[in-house]
Amino acid sequence: MSSSEFRLERNVDLSPETRAVAETELRETPERVREALERLRELLKETKDLYFGDDDELLTIFLRPCKWYPESALALMRRVAEFKRDNASLLNGLVPEHEKEAFLEHKVVNVMKGRDQLGRRLLIVNVGGSWNPKKVNADQLFRLFYLIHLAAMLEPESQVRGTVVLMDFYNMGWSQTMGLTPSFSKRLLTFIQDAMPLRLKEVHFVKQPKVFDIVWKMFKPLIREKLKNRIFFHGADMSSLHKHLAPTHMPADYGGELPAIDYSGADWYPVIQHVIPHIDNWNTYGFVKKA
Repeated sequence: MSSSEFRLERNVDLSPETRAVAETELRETPERVREALERLRELLKETKDLYFGDDDELLTIFLRPCKWYPESALALMRRVAEFKRDNASLLNGLVPEHEKEAFLEHKVVNVMKGRDQLGRRLLIVNVGGSWNPKKVNADQLFRLFYLIHLAAMLEPESQVRGTVVLMDFYNMGWSQTMGLTPSFSKRLLTFIQDAMPLRLKEVHFVKQPKVFDIVWKMFKPLIREKLKNRIFFHGADMSSLHKHLAPTHMPADYGGELPAIDYSGADWYPVIQHVIPHIDNWNTYGFVKKA
């Protein structure tokens, strides 16, 4: 499968169906958009300790998940700045090149080339037997998530429709269980719940073995109610998964009607390279550096 089949849908108009979703779920109307963009720019000018760009594209990234409430979008910007500050050792100056080997040679993360039946982006994370924590450690795993989210946030359809994560634990063993460290768990959940300007609609756990219980006990206390209600456990029961993700839009790997997956993060890597200017800008955002 050629990488040309992976396309980032940036700078495109929302489909009529997605515009309807945006108005219903996000309060998005032309007048409200204009007012919110103007007000958020004003708030940023008044907020001396934060630095973010103020172009329409960037401000929309923060306003959509906050349903076009400018004050909430500014609060999200502050949480993003806090997360970047608290994880500076992992994220400062991060560019795709730093994790090129993990993308190209290890099938840990994968983005479905199509969307699900509700138009959502689907990220597949393989943390079972195919993941070698000695080759791609938990810090690198997080950086892969982070880079993919930086690209996905640029897609208007994904901003409105949201994203779905499928965690595949097939053949998970002790090395993978130990690889998912407490610090990784805390960092990932802080990011998802506080500092990710994307709408995470669902998280699905599939093919998890008994040893997964150890990992879940580590994650569970950190999960707030909103996210808890969006997490679903399926084990080997693909019919359970299909209640949420239609088999017409799923690969044969998960009991779907589409061909089995024959692509990996290596095929998606060029997409991330294409948005390096955005990533470089993102790396400058956050708290204003003191002279």
